[in-house]
Amino acid sequence: MKMINKALYKSAWSLCLALFINSCSLDEYNPVALSEDNVLNSFDGWKSYQSNCYTGLWGSLIGMPYGLVSELGTDLWTFPYNNHGSLKQLIAYEEFTNDMGVVTNTWDFAWGSIKDCNKAIQLSTQLTDGNAADIAILTAEARFLRAYYYSVLVAQFGEVPLIVEGDPEKSLTPQRSTMADLYSRILSDLRVAFNTLPVTPYDNNPSRVTKKSALGIMARVYAQGAGEGLSEGSKSYWVRAKEVADSLITYQSAYGATLYDDFGKVFASANNRNNAEAIFTAYGLNPYDVSYNYATGNTKPNLYLHYYPKFDDAFGTADVFRRTVNSNTQNAYYGRLNQQFIAPTKYLIDCFDAGYDKRWENTFVTAFTNYSGVQAITSLVSGIPGPANVTYDAATVGLTEAICTKYGLDASHVGKKIYPYADVNARLTDYNAAWQYIPKVWSKGAHNGAIAGLEEVSNANVHPYPLAADEDRFFAYLSKEPLSGADKKARAYITINIDDMFDTSDPTGSTYKGNVSNNGFTPPSLIMVYPAMMKFNHNFDGAWLGGNFQQKLGNIMVMRMAEVYLIAAEATLNSGGSATEAAGYLNVLRERACRNAADFNTLTGMQLTTATIDDVFDEYARELCGEFNRWAILKRNKAFESRLQKYNKTAFSNFVAGKHYKRPIPYAFLNQINNAEEFGNNGY
Repeated sequence: MKMINKALYKSAWSLCLALFINSCSLDEYNPVALSEDNVLNSFDGWKSYQSNCYTGLWGSLIGMPYGLVSELGTDLWTFPYNNHGSLKQLIAYEEFTNDMGVVTNTWDFAWGSIKDCNKAIQLSTQLTDGNAADIAILTAEARFLRAYYYSVLVAQFGEVPLIVEGDPEKSLTPQRSTMADLYSRILSDLRVAFNTLPVTPYDNNPSRVTKKSALGIMARVYAQGAGEGLSEGSKSYWVRAKEVADSLITYQSAYGATLYDDFGKVFASANNRNNAEAIFTAYGLNPYDVSYNYATGNTKPNLYLHYYPKFDDAFGTADVFRRTVNSNTQNAYYGRLNQQFIAPTKYLIDCFDAGYDKRWENTFVTAFTNYSGVQAITSLVSGIPGPANVTYDAATVGLTEAICTKYGLDASHVGKKIYPYADVNARLTDYNAAWQYIPKVWSKGAHNGAIAGLEEVSNANVHPYPLAADEDRFFAYLSKEPLSGADKKARAYITINIDDMFDTSDPTGSTYKGNVSNNGFTPPSLIMVYPAMMKFNHNFDGAWLGGNFQQKLGNIMVMRMAEVYLIAAEATLNSGGSATEAAGYLNVLRERACRNAADFNTLTGMQLTTATIDDVFDEYARELCGEFNRWAILKRNKAFESRLQKYNKTAFSNFVAGKHYKRPIPYAFLNQINNAEEFGNNGY
């Protein structure tokens, strides 16, 4: 599969080489060193430079920093057991100062990218050649991206300087702009982008933004600005948010927008590189393309691993988790699982009625398995990379009396086996010798380890739900529905009721049990596991960054069509509209999430007749948890105090409304300007 964003990365890289610049990463790119007369005044040189407007997006901003800053400190996420120190500033507002790494990164990558957008826009009027229509489209892209970067800064940091000419980082006495001025400029850029950008991406390069991108982000920005009490003429921003969302919903086919009919398709591996539901995507590197550069700085996302538990601490050295052959740090199925940072709150878990909502198992991994490498062994014969050189027998667990005793399994299961669920192939890419580990899954009951027993599924990270009592391909299961003692006894795998994982002394459900020696689990170390949010754990051919299992390639959706329906519902209620109409927007998402189509009309609670703002919050959680918006949603609805008090005591205990509705202005920025005291650091 050829790299779909080849033109962007290759053109930017080629320009850097032509100008003898060592790297074109965001931090090192120096436009001052370029000869504008010889290079940037020509269309080809300017077009290559324009590609730099995108470089701060994927990996750098979306791949981790903003992924955390945009979600943590809300009602959805908390600490897993025994990891309270990591990310405590974001998760719990503890010791939050203005030198927190990922907050600074978010500022740097958004603020730093604006200079490239400004430069591209300014130079567009000075070109000596080129087609006017091409210039207009590429300039509109730069204006869209500038608007997006500013929308990130405004949502997180509040009143920031509005600098639309030159390099913002060179302003030594920056002045804060008003919210009205900031949003007016952001929306002005988005309107130009909408009116100019094509429906089909420029150069047929799907990594470039299009008309639907501008309209979708415009709806989000109006909703965001509505939280600041802004209006446009006689209309509130909430009314405008609904109008824009309605336009995209009504005319989505004309704009090239789509809502998949099945939530399972949203994160299907085959849809990653060209996702029909995506409104705006940060396109990842493709190791099969000639322009792939393994060493490219700031382009190696590791967002996925922050949401996974640390298997090493939960299971034994080499019993049910076959660590001797399925390395924890080089796991060719899961990726790297030797850290644990973020766990879902009980509120988020309880939002899902998994009995009829398939978003549950398509969002969270709750059944854990080993993997084999039969495909790799068969296809390569020799020279098989270690992570894939795993025989079927080596990945199979025989239940001994000792294992059953250790994990509280009934003695009747001694002698049974737990087989792997996944099997990986190993393929060496054309460039930079990057191995890819492509998974299939073993059919239930196929126990001879023959390749004929493998099947392709849309997403190999998704396991069957509910996990059957006779399932023999998983060694541990976190059950959404509480299972009785008799239910657990019948199963030859470790079974934990998720409800039992939470400390009952915290009624908000933001605290996992903390006594690792006496917490009711057998063994107590099982408290280390928790439902793992899988949305960014790309697992397909072209998703692996060679031997670096901590980081994954693949595209990351910044916005998708489902959010437009949610914004429409939210804006309807906040503008005094009909609760029935708001329910209609939510029902579109709820209906496609049904495990069985008939359930939507027959099961109580699936189809809404009216909706409240709490229904909107709940639907955002089910549909978009982890997808770069929870913090902004609570902010614009002034809901931190009420939501945290009810659902996240851990965060509420330290939340100060007068300060924490904004992130701190980074120390590094304040240290380089001459008016730091006047500029202020948002109360931190």
